[in-house]
Amino acid sequence: MTVSSTPDELPLAPTGGGCGDACGCGAGSDAEAVGMDECGLDPALAQALTEAGLDPLQIEDLAHLAIAEDLEFSPENVDVTTVATIPEDAVATGDFTARVAGTVAGLRVAEAVISVVCAEEFEVERHVEDGDRVEAGQKLLSVTTRTRDLLTAERSALNLLCRLSGIATATRAWADALEGTKTKVRDTRKTTPGLRSLEKFAVRCGGGVNHRMSLSDAALVKDNHVVAAGGVAPAFKAVRELFPDLAIEVEVDTLHQLREVVDAGADLILLDNFTPGETEEAVAIVDGRALLESSGRLTLENARAYADTGVDYLAVGALTHSSPILDIGLDLREAVRD
Repeated sequence: MTVSSTPDELPLAPTGGGCGDACGCGAGSDAEAVGMDECGLDPALAQALTEAGLDPLQIEDLAHLAIAEDLEFSPENVDVTTVATIPEDAVATGDFTARVAGTVAGLRVAEAVISVVCAEEFEVERHVEDGDRVEAGQKLLSVTTRTRDLLTAERSALNLLCRLSGIATATRAWADALEGTKTKVRDTRKTTPGLRSLEKFAVRCGGGVNHRMSLSDAALVKDNHVVAAGGVAPAFKAVRELFPDLAIEVEVDTLHQLREVVDAGADLILLDNFTPGETEEAVAIVDGRALLESSGRLTLENARAYADTGVDYLAVGALTHSSPILDIGLDLREAVRD
């Protein structure tokens, strides 16, 4: 339920502006000297994003992009339904609420989306944190602000929050299946363009670990590289010679290839479509000389069987390319006054 009132009557905290020390945009005296725009996120929010391994400037840009997409066909740059039905001075509290049980990720990202819409002030009450397990009906985040701003930001904030929480929830199911073993579930580069850092953050929230972030922070020799180089060992050696300090993972299809690359000094070996029995044999052959990652054939039902072989990682691309959203909604209620 909305309530019409003047903003000055409400217990709202200023959102702030400009950069804190943790903001990734580099704004400040040096940035101003070269004409860079300031990061508009609240310094405390920027700090929280940075501590989560996210770039505040990237998140702010994404928030602006999401809102611009929603307002694309409005000459006045407004949500036409909301402007027609909600008084300009109305203020309400909106509760982001889980409709089903799951694991949450992206709460600070949702705050960032709201912050770029809110004209002046808003107040946030955080009920849970990213990575927490939640139950159906549980409040996650409450925001008090102008009703028009809140409803304009609603869908963009929910799209990101639901998507990231869905990835975290799916990852948590795999992490639970592997509990008690040394094996970790790991993501891949099968991510949504432009959302990789966020989706990999969601994997971490769910108890998984990240594979490489790009094509340059680690090497992965795959089947096409092997064909082009004339063999798995020559492919590995070529990468090692050109990038001697880089971690190199090599994909193998057979135990023969495995022996070749482990003898060549591979740091990590990807066992492609090995059965649990073949994986157990691979673990024995390597005998701790390299880390091993299983890929292909993996399901939640057989995850434990693979983990029991002693493999180090399970590579699950579905975490980021196929996870369903976690159903989260926004419910309006009267703003609480002093």
